[in-house]
Amino acid sequence: MDHRFVNAIEKALGWDGPAVLGSRFARGNIADLDMLDQLLNAKKLLDLVMRRSLNAPQFRMFQSGSELHPSRYIQPSVTRRGQAIPIADMRRVGELLRSGATLVLDEVDFFDPAMEATCRALQWWCHELVQVNAYLTTQDASGFNLHWDDHDVIIVQIAGEKSWEVRGASRTAPMYRDAAPNSEPSEQSVWAGTMMPGDVMHIPRGYWHQATRNDCGEGYSLHVTFGIVKRTGVNWLTWLADQSRTLEEFRFDLDRWSSPEQWTAQQDRLAEVVAKKAATLTPEDFLAFRERERPSARHLPTVGIFGKPEAIVCVTDFPPIVRPTGDTVEVIAVGKKITLAVKVLPALHLMLSGHPVNLAQAAADTGVDTERLAEILVEEELCTELTPELSSAFTGLVTTDNSSRTR
Repeated sequence: MDHRFVNAIEKALGWDGPAVLGSRFARGNIADLDMLDQLLNAKKLLDLVMRRSLNAPQFRMFQSGSELHPSRYIQPSVTRRGQAIPIADMRRVGELLRSGATLVLDEVDFFDPAMEATCRALQWWCHELVQVNAYLTTQDASGFNLHWDDHDVIIVQIAGEKSWEVRGASRTAPMYRDAAPNSEPSEQSVWAGTMMPGDVMHIPRGYWHQATRNDCGEGYSLHVTFGIVKRTGVNWLTWLADQSRTLEEFRFDLDRWSSPEQWTAQQDRLAEVVAKKAATLTPEDFLAFRERERPSARHLPTVGIFGKPEAIVCVTDFPPIVRPTGDTVEVIAVGKKITLAVKVLPALHLMLSGHPVNLAQAAADTGVDTERLAEILVEEELCTELTPELSSAFTGLVTTDNSSRTR
């Protein structure tokens, strides 16, 4: 998937692919502010908040460095049947923003098609799960206190300005669930300065950082943070433990009442089997398994209920595997293996490219019955019909892919 935002991130940070992600701090600038405004702006963010049922912790507000109780800005809307639905009290939200506050909306990609498609493009690029949070700070409000994240982040300043301080890590590769606390900030200064519109910053996992508008006066700042959660050795071991359920040795009870000799024999046998299992189910196998089995994104598989689709787009979290095998081609994704005739391969490459595909044009270009192929891919939840709202998420950000080139 060729996405303008991903290309802009690479150019801004001087990266050639995602291999350096998480390895070191980096800063740069995206000159195309119109593209960033298309992804998100303050009015669009507030509209997302206004039109949805939201509650803490997904929607939060802060003032004077402290999180406000949700009752300060969320009120239940009671239907005529007495059902209470939590929604943002926009009058109170407006008052807080006018006086100086920070509004946080987590997982903007869950609500907004443009951010959903952008996070998917990042996922296809780095082969890790990505979510995006938005932070709107007004007047001279302070931000969060000095803290660290348990994942790598790419921060993009959309509008306004905000002052940042970034320090190094005080514990190597800290985790959310860890063997020791990580509560003492590092004294190593990495960077301090002001983020302006278009500025980009990559902060690796464990680096301490804080942001504020205390010294910025009137106005506002809007930035988005793309959180990228990479897999660790612990994740591999957890998966390995799950895979061990197929082995009888690991399904037997541990014989705590056996003789010392019997206990040693059982321990040696388990250790031997663990070593063999680890040698045959490698970390590489785990990462490949995770991508193959990951369910598709949240979309409605209409399959012609409302008429035949004119265009579709692939919505898998990771690029599907397309594997020709003689007269057939296998598609492996979302925990499924689909076998198709090899003659559909040119159209299949288009439909699983991550780019919107016009079915009539693709049929003309490839000579394939794209209508039937699209029906299969939508039924199996690899693709979804391109609605006007979803189409707007790609307009100007990715190309409409109707070529027959192979990827």
